[in-house]
Amino acid sequence: MTNILLASEGRPFSKAAIAHASAMAGPTGKIHIISIARIWGVSLGFPNPWLLPSKQEWAQQRTHIADTIAALNRLGHDATGVVAATRNPSKRINAEAARLNCNVIVMGSDPRRHWLLTDLYWSQEPYRVKKRAKLPVELVIGPQPPNG
Repeated sequence: MTNILLASEGRPFSKAAIAHASAMAGPTGKIHIISIARIWGVSLGFPNPWLLPSKQEWAQQRTHIADTIAALNRLGHDATGVVAATRNPSKRINAEAARLNCNVIVMGSDPRRHWLLTDLYWSQEPYRVKKRAKLPVELVIGPQPPNG
């Protein structure tokens, strides 16, 4: 049985990424979903409550998960989802894939930027996930839904 992790660094899941995960899962595969609510950093080395995700950010990520589960249900899949807060999305996504014993990670992605700029952009997080992963990562490059 195929276990797939459909992951996002915080952006809404694209229809193309959902369709790709659905096709890879087939009729008997299991799809798990994770979306990241970003923790922005620390203040003086200690966690600062103003840098944590706000209630609106948590609600937005839960909405992304609920919408994706509904889309996968329409495609005939039973999916589960979770929202996680972290400073390091690539580490958390890969840890979640290992914990759930997934065979592949599927992520929506922007086109790759110049290699010198990759670590400077939050939108390039899927490439950091792929670089760190010990399992295959499928990046679905295509039109992304607007954030917001």
